[in-house]
Amino acid sequence: MRKIAIGVMGAGENATVIDCTSAYELGKAIAQQGWVLLTGGRNVGVMDAASRGAKSANGLTVGILPGSDRHDASEAVDIAIATGMGNARNNINVLSSDVIITCGTGAGTISEIALALKANKPVILLNSEIESQNFWQKLSVNNIYFVSSVAAAIATVKTLIL
Repeated sequence: MRKIAIGVMGAGENATVIDCTSAYELGKAIAQQGWVLLTGGRNVGVMDAASRGAKSANGLTVGILPGSDRHDASEAVDIAIATGMGNARNNINVLSSDVIITCGTGAGTISEIALALKANKPVILLNSEIESQNFWQKLSVNNIYFVSSVAAAIATVKTLIL
């Protein structure tokens, strides 16, 4: 039976402390459910925090790296996939995930949300601002969910995959 892969997307270098704290807790909760965590794999921001959270709960972590060197991955990534594709790897992140959850935002995260909606993938925005919610709801009334806690994100994933 194929494992469920949950993509956690968010800012790298510009991630806030709140984004990273949420990402860590989200990664941990994903691992506790027995799901695989998929991130952009780098050793910064939301990607690193989510991977460290999943590892703290003995979860399996996959990182889809933008560059061609697997050594750029977070130390908490079990399977580092070097793409050499730069930001084009965002489409791999999205298409390889059953559900996408975002923590915070950045240009890359915005592209992943848009790619997910175009691919008809469910997207959960954790702690998003009202302006962001209004923007995304104008683009898609389906497959976009807004939550204010890690527990609510996990509960929403369960409704989507079960």
